[in-house]
Amino acid sequence: MNTILWVDDEIDILKPHIILLQQRGYNVDTATNGEDAIEMAGKKRYDLVFLDESMVGMSGLDTLSVLKDIDHSTPVVMVTKNEQESLMEEAIGRKIDDYLTKPVNPTQILAACKKFLESQRIAEEKITQTFHQDYSNLTRKLMDRMEWSDWLDVYLKLVQRSIELDKHPDVGLEQSLRGQWKECNAEFSKFIEDEYPDWLTDKRTEGGPLLSPHVADQFLIPKLANGRPTFFIVVDCMRMDQWMMMEEFIRPMFNVHRDYYCSILPTATPYARNSIFAGLYPTEINKHYPQYTIDERGTDEHTLNRHEKELLQLLLQRRRVQLKNELTYIKIIDTDFGKRIEADILRHAKNHLTAIVINAVDMIAHSRSDYPILKEIAPDESAYRSLTRSWFQHSSFYGILRALSTVKDVQIVITTDHGSVRCMRGSKVIGDRETTTNLRYKIGRNVQAESRDAMIIRDPQSMRIPTGSGSSTSVVIAKEDHYFVYPTDYNRYLAKYKDSFQHGGISLEEMVLPVVTLEPR
Repeated sequence: MNTILWVDDEIDILKPHIILLQQRGYNVDTATNGEDAIEMAGKKRYDLVFLDESMVGMSGLDTLSVLKDIDHSTPVVMVTKNEQESLMEEAIGRKIDDYLTKPVNPTQILAACKKFLESQRIAEEKITQTFHQDYSNLTRKLMDRMEWSDWLDVYLKLVQRSIELDKHPDVGLEQSLRGQWKECNAEFSKFIEDEYPDWLTDKRTEGGPLLSPHVADQFLIPKLANGRPTFFIVVDCMRMDQWMMMEEFIRPMFNVHRDYYCSILPTATPYARNSIFAGLYPTEINKHYPQYTIDERGTDEHTLNRHEKELLQLLLQRRRVQLKNELTYIKIIDTDFGKRIEADILRHAKNHLTAIVINAVDMIAHSRSDYPILKEIAPDESAYRSLTRSWFQHSSFYGILRALSTVKDVQIVITTDHGSVRCMRGSKVIGDRETTTNLRYKIGRNVQAESRDAMIIRDPQSMRIPTGSGSSTSVVIAKEDHYFVYPTDYNRYLAKYKDSFQHGGISLEEMVLPVVTLEPR
């Protein structure tokens, strides 16, 4: 039973309110002055305090300061006849939790009690009710034929529900939500196998999504026409839920508009990010710009993305975009360099176009696999979001955006090349020494995997995936939360990579991605 302390030198007048609260199940203690209230609070913990501002002896504001020193977590609602703005500001400065003006009515008092004493219970009941309704609706929806727009709605709902449950871990719905994620990713994988090949053709279906090569044409190129300073920021390996953690900090500074697109396959940096900067599919890059050929086999992954600036310049040339000054390209791969860019970012705000690649989120994903302490800090999806939130709050990325929010005419486009999925199920794969090493896809001669676990592509060129020379080259791409393990020393690598965040495959988390446009408020 919640216990309330009501402090007022005219407490007898408030007797009807006190009786009402007692009838509603609250314990109510009373005091007629600040000194008595402080003594009572020192001996007993209260869940809520109603505090008169004007009393004989200690004022309400002075009493408030002492009560907060005794227990800063106890909410205090100030009740006063004084409507002066200066008093309100003073009370807010001293950490008042709410403010009511006399005469108060029963509805106001009950609302304050529910807000501070029952909001958690009410929210959890509502979340539970909504979750079960959404769960049933989504289960029925999966039985029908779905288009890309339907999957976008499903994914956003799953992400929003996951973030809500992060705030209410005691409702006990996490296991049900994980089950629904798994079911949705299984159906989404079937959807991609059926529909993705058609999206790659010149006769792309009307209901299909924007893909990686379309991002710059759709969201960046049109903004360059007005000549305003433009930043194009690509955050490597950023999932939708991770972006939503960041967006909480950004909204007070910017007007935020969020769009969405679908990553190409494989959902990996050498293919997806080059495709974004070039405005072309990987096979088209190899055909038209052989000097920037993408051939992952036998090549370090990071060197495959060393020509992003050149690819973007070529895209601008094809679109006949004349920049007012030279394109600036920045890749932030470590903290010290990021801080230097943050300190110097307003100088770059004079550029017509600045492209920035940020690798930190991808590094968090890979470091979690390499360092046990990070896996302990982020043992599950909820904690992984929390880790992202903490990183962003102290990152040079956030500092860059804070600085740019002060530039009146700046325009910012933020996106990512792919997301990541938490891999929980190993799947055997057969390949030779030349087969690529990624855990979520393999490119090689006669590479083999179970069709229930992977999308098997015998003609990679038809899927716009470059494979170098060799007609026997095939591609397997993991579905859902599978990861590939070779039969040699199978159990060792099965255990090593289980519960790691990977990318390259087919899942909602890897493929459904945000494109965000920011303009300072």
